[in-house]
Amino acid sequence: MHPFASYVLRSYYKNTGWNEDNLYANLTRSSNAILDFTVPRGLHFSISKSPNPLFKTSYSMNALPSLNGSVGYIFTSCDLDVKNSGDVRVKDMIDRFKVYDQPRRPEDKEEEWLAGERVDTRDYLLYGRVYIPTGRLDALYSTRLSPTVQAMVAAISDPGYSAGRVGGNGASSNVMLSLQHDTGKWCTEYTWSAEDGMWGIRTLHNFGKLWTPAVDVAEHSDKSTSTKPKRVDEEEAMEGGLKGRISAGAEFYISAKEKSAGVSAGLRFTTLPDATPPSFQLPSSASSPLSSSPSSYSQPPTTITALFNPMLGHISGAYAARVTRDLALCSRFDFNIYSYESEWTMGAEWWTRRSKTKPQPESTPTDPTPHALYVPANFPEPRHDDDDIQGVVKARASTTTDVSLMWEGRIRNLLVSLGIVSNLSNRTKPIKAIGLELSYFSSG
Repeated sequence: MHPFASYVLRSYYKNTGWNEDNLYANLTRSSNAILDFTVPRGLHFSISKSPNPLFKTSYSMNALPSLNGSVGYIFTSCDLDVKNSGDVRVKDMIDRFKVYDQPRRPEDKEEEWLAGERVDTRDYLLYGRVYIPTGRLDALYSTRLSPTVQAMVAAISDPGYSAGRVGGNGASSNVMLSLQHDTGKWCTEYTWSAEDGMWGIRTLHNFGKLWTPAVDVAEHSDKSTSTKPKRVDEEEAMEGGLKGRISAGAEFYISAKEKSAGVSAGLRFTTLPDATPPSFQLPSSASSPLSSSPSSYSQPPTTITALFNPMLGHISGAYAARVTRDLALCSRFDFNIYSYESEWTMGAEWWTRRSKTKPQPESTPTDPTPHALYVPANFPEPRHDDDDIQGVVKARASTTTDVSLMWEGRIRNLLVSLGIVSNLSNRTKPIKAIGLELSYFSSG
């Protein structure tokens, strides 16, 4: 389950039109959502409040296995429509498999003028959290420098107070700067860390055309109304296989203090059309042609990724697909060419829905307005697939004999995460960890 601060940050990106899925760091996000979910440990409570659209507070407490907590504050320059925990979509609070939106160039905010002068300011987000009793402080500042450039500053200050350490022993602090440049076709991220003097660069290139609302709607309408027959060679070229787009990227970092460096490269293939078009950026008249159900596609939504780190000799390949409306499967194979160590991981996510009985409309021959109950056969029904979702069950198993099972969902106005991690090869202690997380937040 996403923490409240992460939910607000994603809402901020959505409100400002920034596409965080176009980063190289998120290349394998679809498969990680199924295979690398985090099972809660112990008992965790979280309560958050949004007094106004600009300011948010968050309080959390871990009751088991040790007692500790934290207090966080978030301030944004723009109004965010943050829902209550009882009203927010469950899918918005959970890392899940999905085919992400087609790359697009970020758009600038509308200009605001007053008395002949431009008065609009840059969007920004401020976040801070202090942990009790350790005294650790986390801070984040994010702002848009231009329509395609975003800057982030993250800081951590840990006085080093914990069991077995007194005073300043083990104290550490770090500041990390990040500059992201996203043009849709290319997305490049530059980072610098003060603690180890590390410089890094990440870049991702998307092959194919960029997503534009006008072109996309026009293409859809042309395909739905055109009766022009295809050529024989065109039909043969479209038969068989998966149709989609390819993204390729790489990263390089070097640390002058540690005298070390690293490099990696990645490749991602995703099917088309997109399973989740950015309908929130489309007008209401244009969103209906693009809101077709994934089940109507001729190919299942699929994501294939491959990563290679030549210095460490690590190779990883993952295949994830949604086989039905509520079931997604994923498998990943990791191999090291130097040590010949390998690991095979399998996972699944299954969405549970509440059963609904569809009421039948009553009509009699004497009904004065029978045409009011008539719906044309070709009229598209509105999509409410996510309204009846209760939660999701995630399962993961690997050749390391660790098996994880977790349920995430909503009970009344509470968001709940319940999970367990077990080692089937250990007969004396088969359960390694078990945890429960409860989250509640409200606005207004």
